[in-house]
Amino acid sequence: MVDLPEQPPTFRPATPAERPWWWRLEDASGQEVAVEGELGTARFPSQGDAESWVGEVFADLAAEGVDAVTLFELERQVYGPMSLHP
Repeated sequence: MVDLPEQPPTFRPATPAERPWWWRLEDASGQEVAVEGELGTARFPSQGDAESWVGEVFADLAAEGVDAVTLFELERQVYGPMSLHP
């Protein structure tokens, strides 16, 4: 058996250490909402990237049943829940 080198970063999913920022998606009662696709699994390299993303997709999240979001850096809660409604 031949040992192959580790895949370069462009060919493998980013690790949590490389993209530590993520949003927990919540319903009105504060329970986590499972959303399919990128909306439910997006991770970011910086707080600014995470905040920009949620600003761009908040209407899509609300359409999926998300009422609020909470920002995390790895396992540390940064802030939230933050409502997606006016």
